[in-house]
Amino acid sequence: MTQNNKGKSLYKKAKKVIPGGTMLLSKRPEMFLPENWPSYFSKCKGCTIWDLDNNKYTDMIMGIGPNSLGYGNAEIDHAVKEAVLSGNMSTFSCPEEVNLAEKLIDLHPWADMVRFARSGGEANAIAIRIARAASQKDNVAVCGYHGWHDWYLSMNLSGDALQQHLLPGLEPNGVPKNLKDSVFPFTYNNFNQLEKLVSEKQIGVIKMEVQRSQPPENDFLQKVSDLATKKNIVLIFDECTSGFRETFGGLHKKYGVEPDLAMFGKTLGNGYAVTSVIGKRDVMEHAQSTFISSTFWTERIGSVAALKTIEVMQKIKSWEILPKIGVQFKNSIKKLADSNKLEIDISGIDALPMYSFKNSERNLQYKTYITQEMLKKGFLSSNIFYACTEHTDKVLDSYFDALDPVFQRIKNFEDDKKIDNFLDGPVCHGGFSRLN
Repeated sequence: MTQNNKGKSLYKKAKKVIPGGTMLLSKRPEMFLPENWPSYFSKCKGCTIWDLDNNKYTDMIMGIGPNSLGYGNAEIDHAVKEAVLSGNMSTFSCPEEVNLAEKLIDLHPWADMVRFARSGGEANAIAIRIARAASQKDNVAVCGYHGWHDWYLSMNLSGDALQQHLLPGLEPNGVPKNLKDSVFPFTYNNFNQLEKLVSEKQIGVIKMEVQRSQPPENDFLQKVSDLATKKNIVLIFDECTSGFRETFGGLHKKYGVEPDLAMFGKTLGNGYAVTSVIGKRDVMEHAQSTFISSTFWTERIGSVAALKTIEVMQKIKSWEILPKIGVQFKNSIKKLADSNKLEIDISGIDALPMYSFKNSERNLQYKTYITQEMLKKGFLSSNIFYACTEHTDKVLDSYFDALDPVFQRIKNFEDDKKIDNFLDGPVCHGGFSRLN
């Protein structure tokens, strides 16, 4: 493998002209391998990426989650190319957005109406606006990660409330101070905490991820739904990450609990920009009592990509494939850790497993070392695995064959605490403490 000098050089330029260097925090090289991450790609296909120096990598991260059907799916790309040839934008709206709305409603019979956007943060902001308009209350209770907009970051105006939901130490600079004490976090599976918030804070909206690192316990989701119904609170499920991975639609279908609103993103377009907000008519119609509008929410590519993505998913039953791949990953990582006498914690939904080393304050060092050594072996990897349908048995076998000697060396580091001497650069930054 050649050096990845072109990517590293370009990233140095990027940091001079782009604040933060990248558009997505989770793609910053500092999150993986500071100073040594290839950073940029020239092409990608299946679960393979080529960097600017034409080095070839097997990708276990998959763009931070959107491409559950792999990069460059032929059927989806063909549909998009046909859409481009027909024209992507005009004075008229594209008919595909109506077809897509009908399809999402068919998959979720509790929902009656749909609005579309192009990013997860936008979809979350749309849902909050609609829900607040419907409830006629400002205060929101949240559990999970819901984007970068003012309404969400306002939690940190009262301290580091987002530490358990996003990243520690985020400063809410630029967020209006008068949003303080309008959004309140609660811990997943802690129903008593939510109940207390509802009784004390005049909560009008509950927004949450259906499942984060651990599954719901003691009928948690049903209790939340019942509480929302009893108190006339709008319940929102943020499925931008979890949707279409373990069910044909929202993960909430797995648990039989229906919200008032739900959002889908990431997997919906298999890498093309499209997100959706679906919901019950009596709530969704409040979008008309406020102002929610954008030129580029009307472009054609997103809707065309989503329709074809859903079609391909249905044909191959991807929601059955992805959890199987994830379970295989969980079993293999556990077996590898046991054989090397390493204790690890494994969490996350089956299609998005993650692991960490038990009782260790050096998890970031271990994560950095694993990323560093696996990169040398031709793998883009971290402690989180984003399963896609292109991760075949052959791919997983080769990955764990390469990871085995890395785990062997980590066991020695556990004994002699010398891991810092084997890092080729700085330790990676801390990542999200949530589902993905």
